[in-house]
Amino acid sequence: MQSIDDKILSRIYGNGRGFSFSSFDFIDEFKDNNIDKALSTLTKEGKIRRVARGMYDYPQYSSLLEQDLSPDIDAVAQAYARKFNWQIEISGESALNYLRLSTQVEGNYIYLSSGPSRKYKLGNTTLVFKHRALKNIGFKYKESSLIVQALQSLGQSHVDDTVKEKLRHFLAPSLCSKILKDTQTSNAWIYELIKEICKEVKTNA
Repeated sequence: MQSIDDKILSRIYGNGRGFSFSSFDFIDEFKDNNIDKALSTLTKEGKIRRVARGMYDYPQYSSLLEQDLSPDIDAVAQAYARKFNWQIEISGESALNYLRLSTQVEGNYIYLSSGPSRKYKLGNTTLVFKHRALKNIGFKYKESSLIVQALQSLGQSHVDDTVKEKLRHFLAPSLCSKILKDTQTSNAWIYELIKEICKEVKTNA
C-alpha cells in the first residue's frame, strides 16, 4: 500500500514539471496535518521545492544548465488563487514581461484579484495581487489570458513582426485550436491577430 507521501508525490508528478501547489490542493483526499508532514518530508528529500511560505513547486529542470529553473510565476499565482478561492488575471505589463515582449526587467509580477491586495516574495521576485474589478476572467487557458492582456497593453499600432514572431514561438500547434475558441470574445483586432498567428504556427508545424 502506498504511503501518504507517495500518494501526494504521485499527484504532483501527474501535473508535470512547473506545477505549483499548496496543501489546499490535496485536502480533498488527505487531512491537513498529514499533508503538511508529507510536503515537509518531500521538500527535505529534494523531490519538491518550497518557493514561499506554504507554497511549493515541482521545478522545471534545464538539462543545458544542469539545474532547476526559477518558479513559473503564473503557476504560483494560480496556486494562490486556488488556495484562497480568488479569481485573478495578470496585468498587461506583467503579461508583456512573462511573454518576453518587454525589454524591462521586472521585479514585480502584478495580478488583479477579486480578493484582498497582498504581496508574496519569491526569491528576487515579488508576486503582487491587487484588488480590482476584473474584466478578462472568462478564459479557460492561461495562455489566452496572457496573450490578450499583453496585446491590450501594447495596443494594435505597436504589434509588429517581432511581437508576432515571439507569440508564434510561445504558442504550441496543439494549443492553437483551444486558444482560438477560448478568445472569441476578445476585441476584434486581437482575435484576428491570434487567428493570423495560429495559422502561421500550424503552417510551420
